[in-house]
Amino acid sequence: MKVLNVLTGIVLGLVVTMSTVWSAETDVKSENKASEKVEVKASVKSENKASSGSSEEFVYKPPMRGAPAARIGGGTRGIGDVTLELVVLAPDHTGLTTKEQPTLYWYVSEPVPSRLEVTLINDENIDPELEEIVATPGSAGIQSIDLAKSSAKLKTGLEYRWFVSVVADPDQRSNDIVASGTIQRIKPEGTLKDRIKGADERSLVRVYAEEGVWYDAIDTLSRLIEKSPNDAALLHQRATLLEQVGLQAAAN
Repeated sequence: MKVLNVLTGIVLGLVVTMSTVWSAETDVKSENKASEKVEVKASVKSENKASSGSSEEFVYKPPMRGAPAARIGGGTRGIGDVTLELVVLAPDHTGLTTKEQPTLYWYVSEPVPSRLEVTLINDENIDPELEEIVATPGSAGIQSIDLAKSSAKLKTGLEYRWFVSVVADPDQRSNDIVASGTIQRIKPEGTLKDRIKGADERSLVRVYAEEGVWYDAIDTLSRLIEKSPNDAALLHQRATLLEQVGLQAAAN
């Protein structure tokens, strides 16, 4: 009987010991697995941050140049069976450019069902610098006009206002949907001139944004997107830039 009791005690001891060891090994494996998950998540987060970092590392800094000029939004209106939203891609103050013939951009929420006009004026001339009917966009989204393909040229230091008009009825122009912004050409000097030198196209977006040159920033970025339309980082970068000046609809 004593032998049986001793053997029983040994067996029970072995069971307890093996159970403890197995439990310890399970805990270690669980901890290692949890640690691996944390490391994988951290790695993915780091990779995502790296891929989108270029779209979040700069902020558009408006220029400190006199009183702001309000951006006029086209709002949302109906034309026939279409409800259309029209906005120019311009800040709510006078945006800057370094170019004599920049590219101007706007956003429409639906294909334009009627005539579309772009007009450019300044206070020095009675006649518009530009008054052009442009091709009606066949789809919603961001559209543009390149002034280099026209005779319009911006003089340095002079403020211009530009309009995009959806002409619902040529005989009733008061029914137009109109959006407008202001633009002024500057000569690159000082820090801006130094930063532009030797900068590649992607770096230029950041330079223009941080130096307050709105129109060159959005143009450079849009041209990069035209070359690489599926580049998620570039698309996110443009959306971020538009959000910074309150153009949420176009950003979306």
